[in-house]
Amino acid sequence: MAEIQFVVFKLGKEEYGVDIMQVKEIVPYKEPVKVPNTPNFIEGIINLRSEIIPIVNLKKRFNIPGEALNEDTRIIVMNIEAKQVGFIVDDASEVTTINEENIETAPDIIAGIERKYITGIGKIKDRILILLDLDKLFSAKEKESLEAV
Repeated sequence: MAEIQFVVFKLGKEEYGVDIMQVKEIVPYKEPVKVPNTPNFIEGIINLRSEIIPIVNLKKRFNIPGEALNEDTRIIVMNIEAKQVGFIVDDASEVTTINEENIETAPDIIAGIERKYITGIGKIKDRILILLDLDKLFSAKEKESLEAV
């Protein structure tokens, strides 16, 4: 069985995982510069080593309550369709490997459009990771907004 490595991060109390191959780097939180007329989940932009990167607040995108930033808050910089995008998460401190046999499809209760970016549920002993494909997170219109930032 194949093994896949995931970067594990938290939003609130839940743990999520993204394929490590999508992740460019994880950096400490840095206050983004606001950009007018962008969707509410786009916090703004940051300058990271002379590259302008749009910053997405995943809590807002997923409608997860809680806005508190702290010393554990991180920005995960990922390659989304040949563009770098930063995602604000509560904590990102682990890389884990999961056997494909320990990844199940998302339950049917997670229905509709919101399911398209959930690639599965990873089981690690008594932990559950919601596995995401953030390439599929944005609609075509939202991708245009990101490219315009």
